Amino acid sequence: MPRVHFLSPLQDVTVEAPAGTSLLDAAEAGHAQVGHSCGGVCACSTCHVWVRKGLDSLSAQDDLEMDRLDLAFDVRASSRLGCQAKVGEADVEVWITEESLKAYMDENPDERRALEAAGRWPPPKFS
Repeated sequence: MPRVHFLSPLQDVTVEAPAGTSLLDAAEAGHAQVGHSCGGVCACSTCHVWVRKGLDSLSAQDDLEMDRLDLAFDVRASSRLGCQAKVGEADVEVWITEESLKAYMDENPDERRALEAAGRWPPPKFS
C-alpha cells in the first residue's frame, strides 16, 4: 500500500493510503494539518499542497482543479489540491503550503491556541 508523507514546519506525518484515496482523505486519516474550508469539494483552494515526490503517480488534474488552483497562493508546477489528487501506486511526499496550514488553524482554533501558548504558532516559513 502506498504511503503519503506530509511535511510542514509543524509536522512530519506518514499515512498508508490505498490507491484512489485523495490526499485530503489521507491527511485527515493521519491528522495531518491540511486545511479544507469548503469541506473538500473543490470549491476553494485551501487544501493546496506541493507534491515533492510521486507527482506522476497521482491522478490527472482536471479543468476544475486547474481553475481552483488559479485562486491559490504560490502555485508551482508541483501544486495540487488535496481534495482532487488521488493516490496511485507509488509513495508520495507532500509539503503543506502556508496557505493550507493557516486555513487548517483557522478551522481548528483550539489547536492553534495550544500552539500559540507553546510558542509554536506562527511557525517559521519554509519553501
